[in-house]
Amino acid sequence: MISKLLKILNFALLLLPAASAFAGEASEILSAPKSLSLTHHIIGYLSIAVTVMAYVAAMSEEVIELRKSKPMVLGSAIVWFAICIYYALHGEAKVAAVAFESNLLAYIELFLFILVSMTYINAMAERGIFDGLRIWLLGRQYSYRQLFWITGVLAFLLSTVISGLAVGILMGTIAATVGKHKKEFVALACVNIVVATNAGGSFSPLGGISTLFVWQHKILHFNEFFSLAVPCLVNFLLPAAVMHFFVPKETPAASTSSIWLRRGSKRVILLFVVTLAITVSSNVVLELPPAAGMMAGLGLLQFFSFYLKRTAYEVKSDFAHVYKLFQVEAPPNNNKQDFDIFKNVGNVDWDTLLFFYGAMMIIGALGFIGYLDAIAHFLFGQISPTVANIMIGLSSAFIDNGTLMFAVLSMHPDIPPGQWLLLTLTLGVGGSLLAIGSAPGVGLLGQIKEGYTFAYHMRWMPIILLGYFASIAVHFWINSRLFLS
Repeated sequence: MISKLLKILNFALLLLPAASAFAGEASEILSAPKSLSLTHHIIGYLSIAVTVMAYVAAMSEEVIELRKSKPMVLGSAIVWFAICIYYALHGEAKVAAVAFESNLLAYIELFLFILVSMTYINAMAERGIFDGLRIWLLGRQYSYRQLFWITGVLAFLLSTVISGLAVGILMGTIAATVGKHKKEFVALACVNIVVATNAGGSFSPLGGISTLFVWQHKILHFNEFFSLAVPCLVNFLLPAAVMHFFVPKETPAASTSSIWLRRGSKRVILLFVVTLAITVSSNVVLELPPAAGMMAGLGLLQFFSFYLKRTAYEVKSDFAHVYKLFQVEAPPNNNKQDFDIFKNVGNVDWDTLLFFYGAMMIIGALGFIGYLDAIAHFLFGQISPTVANIMIGLSSAFIDNGTLMFAVLSMHPDIPPGQWLLLTLTLGVGGSLLAIGSAPGVGLLGQIKEGYTFAYHMRWMPIILLGYFASIAVHFWINSRLFLS
């Protein structure tokens, strides 16, 4: 065994010079001026046409019943193959290939982070944690107005560390369950949940795609994002305070269901907290990318899965502790299931992950061609960066905010930290303006069959827009110092 380890170590040492040489070569290629211009070439025009068609198809997912990842992945392949073929015909194939690899590396970091996060969410759902939270809230005999605020506040807080889509669907399910006889409550609660979720995810690097992008690119430090906490809170509270007066005052019937948490559920929550702590500390102290800490957490979850599997024979059921609580004899092997970590990995939202692959690669291709430089020159050179960031934020009501943030990052604008925070804020909360502008909104449109609709969300857009500009004003007020550096 020791001899094998020594051989592996020697092999790794032999690879170090080669890896160093490749890194130097890649840096030299990427920094070299491009000798080929495609901005006014048929390849460039083809890339724009394919990008537009791919996005239109992705945004029409509900109408044409085609998963949004499919046109984006195919579109990115067409664009990059066209670019690489053109460069290869002119003897510069490596320039295009290295550019592709650079964009692929940026995606892989995002992919690993989201993969682990979704795996933990699936693990907690499989252990019954989210169902337990829902049943607990339903059994507390809260009024509709209390539930309106509870679901909104929980959505705001949970979205700082959990996927906005998962938080939106969880809180929306609670609202739909308690308000099945009050459609007006369900609709108002869902609008509030969408606004709260997007606001909560906008001041945490762990809560949203756009903030995660900025953190991964080391534009802002982890603690700098919390400067947006108050503006995001204003963005959530202002529309909620207005909607409060339209929420019914009655109290729904309490739920009599019992909470059934599977064995190891609390330890999964603990491991998720430990994973987030490792991710943040390793990034701040060791300057490792966030994906490194998340993968360490996935390793911990895998070993816990192994522990549950090896000790499964010691308990009659995954619910043995619940039977004991109710003083009921557990039947042998009743609902007994091992915790399969790879099943949780396989159940992640692959459509979203592949959509982001296509989106990032297409945006990267447009940046490589030179179109993003031209847009950046207009947005951050000819008009005010503040106006540009507000306009970009408003456009996130129609276009995915992660895609927009990656596009801006690819432009490399020279703006102060305050403007980066403004962009993060506007992209995060701008998606609340329309039901289709963010993952929580789209998720609730598909989940809630009665009450919450696109048209109903539109009725509250003026109030949400007021919260949008109020949060921007508060950001300029309390973070004015960040616009001077």
